[in-house]
Amino acid sequence: MLSFGRGTFGGQGPLFGAWGTSGVGHARRMIDICLDAGVNLFDTADVYSDGASESVLGEALAGRRAQALISTKVGLRTGAGPWAAGSSRQHLTTAVEDSLRRLRTDHIDLLQLRAFDAHTPVEEVLKVLDDLVRAGKVRYIGASNFSGWQLMKSLAAAGRLGLERYVANQAYYSLAGRDFEWKLMPLGLDQGVGTLVWSPLAWGRLTGRIRCGQPMPEGSRLHETARFAPPVPEERLFGVIDALLEVAEETRRTVPQVAIHWLLQRPTVASVLIGARDEAQLQQNLGAIGWALTEPQQRRLDEASAVMPPYPYYPYWNGQFTELAPPAVRSSLQTLG
Repeated sequence: MLSFGRGTFGGQGPLFGAWGTSGVGHARRMIDICLDAGVNLFDTADVYSDGASESVLGEALAGRRAQALISTKVGLRTGAGPWAAGSSRQHLTTAVEDSLRRLRTDHIDLLQLRAFDAHTPVEEVLKVLDDLVRAGKVRYIGASNFSGWQLMKSLAAAGRLGLERYVANQAYYSLAGRDFEWKLMPLGLDQGVGTLVWSPLAWGRLTGRIRCGQPMPEGSRLHETARFAPPVPEERLFGVIDALLEVAEETRRTVPQVAIHWLLQRPTVASVLIGARDEAQLQQNLGAIGWALTEPQQRRLDEASAVMPPYPYYPYWNGQFTELAPPAVRSSLQTLG
């Protein structure tokens, strides 16, 4: 399943302005394309362009809110003062009310915490989220950018207290960045938490435009935003790109389509968030579904992107402890191998 990430709506500032600057009219056309293709989940956040992304999305969905699922994220700093960031009752309550107003809706289908707040007890966080669900302002809750222990601690507390639990985990995952597989993927398998993947093209590195020994192409957002991007060693990146180029030629698909399609086959991945600055990019990314990689092509991409994991995970990778591994770990290893 594909979803549409809306960091490009209302783009402002050095980061989001480089992603895109879609106004309401352009946003409506992009949403039309998505709905026609069967994509109905639209993901945003209150910090995207200081709330402008939510405002543009809300206005663009006017009159057809029932056709869409809205996912937004809260928790990062949105103003001055001690209560303008984090997951305290004060901030979460205010942040949700502000998001509902900007989105022009009476409920958020999936509310995700943008980061783990170490200053607020998980019990308080979960109770606030549970209250929001019971009040009908939120349908489901999720996490984003949590570490494995942070997510598991929250799930355990929710189970112990009988509160709403996280059903989704929005995480970075791509052929150029597979760290997700060593903690969060087995956890998701074991606990039944689905993954929403952000930056499936590794912050624009897997578009097919970046090649070894060549300057970064004009117009690449990496000129402005590389400092925000997850790091990737160049040697490994270009090995992945070479494999993608080969598979793209064989399948007669584009490099982004192959990279996104690979993710859709991975364990726990419920949806991949695609982004686009214009209609052509959006149509291209939508072409990641409706076809299949062969087993040799899948294996070639797996091998080109594989990285030896750190301790204590590498003994499972090389087979020493596989038979002793928990079922969720064995399941992911079988798929990854």
